[in-house]
Amino acid sequence: MGKIAIITLNGYFNYGNRLQNFALQEVLKSMKFEVETIVYINNSQKPRKPFIKRIINILKKGPIKIIYIVCHRFIDKVNHNPNRYIHRTRCFKVFTLENIKETDYTISDKKLPDNLSGKYDYFVVGSDQVWNPSYNEGSSFFFLSFAEKHKRIAYAPSFGVSEIKPEFIEKYKEWLTGMHRISVREEDGAKIIKDLTGRDAPVLVDPTMLLTREKWLTIAKEARNKPKKNYLLTFFLGGQPNQYRKQIKNCIRDNNLDVINLGDYYEKNTYMSGPGEFIDYINSCSLVFTDSFH
Repeated sequence: MGKIAIITLNGYFNYGNRLQNFALQEVLKSMKFEVETIVYINNSQKPRKPFIKRIINILKKGPIKIIYIVCHRFIDKVNHNPNRYIHRTRCFKVFTLENIKETDYTISDKKLPDNLSGKYDYFVVGSDQVWNPSYNEGSSFFFLSFAEKHKRIAYAPSFGVSEIKPEFIEKYKEWLTGMHRISVREEDGAKIIKDLTGRDAPVLVDPTMLLTREKWLTIAKEARNKPKKNYLLTFFLGGQPNQYRKQIKNCIRDNNLDVINLGDYYEKNTYMSGPGEFIDYINSCSLVFTDSFH
């Protein structure tokens, strides 16, 4: 049995991130590989500012909605209520512990084991926006430069942008050329690779699309505040767009539905749901309004 390491963004707050990590793991396991995800720590991240200072900085330049959110966070702390962000992160970590095999060690650009390449037969980077310069800060790690070339495989990673900034072009050209097998998640990504290297990269589906409904339901977890009656589910990454509000309200009224706004900070119990509950909410709802497939 061969051994594969998955390289992805280790985000214990984003549904799509956790679900794509799980899905890629399961697909590779179905091919009879032993699979684990390497936990990567970004050492270049700046230390977080004290809470009060962060509030002041956001209030200085934030729109009304952001100010409102910050005020709610402050009230939570003042009243010594459980912080919903901490609870949400805890749910995501529990999900990861139960469903994703992660390494018992962490690595970073400044702490790469000398024998890392020798530990695995292959390294698979993806899916998610692992090649977005804003996320990886131009790190060669996400291009598997530490590994022997024949071990470097990219499954449907995303750049998250339609073009690469000039300061990253030469590095990206070198790193992309060094990949043994390469694919991407979007047409824009294929164009970037073609322009920089001349290579034709196939556009493949996100790994979340490779699992069956039955497989997803094996890790679903019933949400505690799921309505007893039929309900409409909304899931918008940037908040509910104004142009859809009237249509959503009409659907709720005309079909006598309850509503769950998944990922909405103001719906405390819903917001603190983990990826397992995310699956259950979607599976159980009557209607979905969304701008994201995960």
